[in-house]
Amino acid sequence: MTRDLRFREIWVVDYEFISKDGERPWPVCMVAWELASGRRVRLWQDEFPASPPYSIGSDSLFVAFAASAEFSCSLVLGWPRPVAVLDPYVEFRQLSNGVTPPGDVKLLNVLPAYGIQAIPEADKDYWRKLVLRGGPWSREERQGILDYCETDVDVTSKLLEAMLPEIDLPRALLRGRYMHAVACMEHVGVPVDMPLWHRLQQRWDSIKAELIAEVDATYGVYVDGSFNTRKFVEYLNKEGIPWPVLKSGDLELTDKVFDKMSDSFPQLRQLHYLRNALDKLKLSSFTVGRDGFNRAWLRPFWTITGRNNPSPAEFIFGAASWLRGLVKPPPGFGICYIDWVQQEFAIAAAMSGDSAKMVAYVSGDSYLWLAKETNAVPVDATKETHELEREQFKQCTLGTQYGMQSRSLALRIGKSEAVSRRLLRADRETYHEYWKWLNDARNCAFINARQESVFGWRKRITEASDNPRSAGNFFSQANGAEMMRLAAILGTEAGIQICAPMHDAFLIMAPLERLDMDTEAMRGFMGTASELVLEGFRLRTEAKPFRYPERYTCKKGAEMWEKVMKLL
Repeated sequence: MTRDLRFREIWVVDYEFISKDGERPWPVCMVAWELASGRRVRLWQDEFPASPPYSIGSDSLFVAFAASAEFSCSLVLGWPRPVAVLDPYVEFRQLSNGVTPPGDVKLLNVLPAYGIQAIPEADKDYWRKLVLRGGPWSREERQGILDYCETDVDVTSKLLEAMLPEIDLPRALLRGRYMHAVACMEHVGVPVDMPLWHRLQQRWDSIKAELIAEVDATYGVYVDGSFNTRKFVEYLNKEGIPWPVLKSGDLELTDKVFDKMSDSFPQLRQLHYLRNALDKLKLSSFTVGRDGFNRAWLRPFWTITGRNNPSPAEFIFGAASWLRGLVKPPPGFGICYIDWVQQEFAIAAAMSGDSAKMVAYVSGDSYLWLAKETNAVPVDATKETHELEREQFKQCTLGTQYGMQSRSLALRIGKSEAVSRRLLRADRETYHEYWKWLNDARNCAFINARQESVFGWRKRITEASDNPRSAGNFFSQANGAEMMRLAAILGTEAGIQICAPMHDAFLIMAPLERLDMDTEAMRGFMGTASELVLEGFRLRTEAKPFRYPERYTCKKGAEMWEKVMKLL
């Protein structure tokens, strides 16, 4: 079967390495098999050559399970990337998407699905612990570690053979190419102000108590250092703030709900940050290396829509937004936050071909455009003069893409259902082409029992696993993920140092003399990626640079950052 791939050589590769939180990996050994000729390479760390011992040209295929780990090792060794990459981890995620739960997919879990026998888990644990123990290793231990590494190459080769009939090769190669971009971004990491981080760690327990005293003076919802739901209900009633409830009748107090409600009721923002800090934040959990860079596994293709999903406990851009003030470029460098403007709205506009939606996007402020178009605000209204009205239309426009109904929207904007129904009606009447396309697309999805992004990230639809809301959301999210992947590929392959990808943005780093040039180049790649996904419709980007000694600032968390710094 592998002969049908039309590659002169097919290399299956696996590394063993030592990984410590926040650090780049330390390769211990590598095994590689070339499937056509049967050639085998086994190398210990003191035998690694200056260039890869496998072919990396366009006529060779590089195969590895969860290939970003292998590429993280080759980056440390200074080896160039292979042109063609196929990752069975990614392809299994895609082939099983919607049928098996998203999340962690390990080689030992995948092999039984194809009738392939794996090494016993206890044996695998033994050898991994021996590797992680570090050297020196005896000759027998080195031999055993290499043999263990070769078992992974063996079963990955069998897995490739079993999976090939199901794999859409051109699109699989694009996804494999992204895994190298993932390794490049993890290799760079996010620069952190280490002295400030250590000071914050040392004082955190006392600062938490002071934060409660200062922030909760406005709310009065903490009792003996703990959040009190009864007190919170009293506060909501006093302020006239409606709040989502569970089927049980209890308040829904998840961080996600708090975040959304804080968008609609800004007076809740500081309480949200306080709860986030006290309930979840453990400063010591951020994985920061000795060089002062936060590195976390990006967990690519982790979600149903194919997005990354790094752990918020380890990844600084996954934690509370005020903590991003810890991000600071090293001397002589700058960083730049670059994001697509209203990415999900633009994707919906372009994919549906809705002319009004596209005009709204091109206007520069799609939310205010709709408010003006429906005579809710004067034609000369601005974001500053009509912030409240703009926010209501924003919540409506974004919410409808997730299937939000009038009651949920009323809760979100703090208005009556009559008001939310008027907003929803304005959206549907103005963007009627979009709504017709969305309904047709949903119907097709359920008839065919599957959905697909423009480059083939597929989701199976089952009665137990899906509903019209998530089916509608898939189009914007999955194609937004495709856009992110393409931009990451183009940027990293051009040599741009991407520190981290976010939902619809990238943080890049460059020497001060090159920051502007690299920023414009990355914005160009992001524009190109949008055109490739949306058949020529180019999205705008915004860039926010920070030059040493400046630190990253985030409007959303600025007030809490100032409070913490004052206490510190």
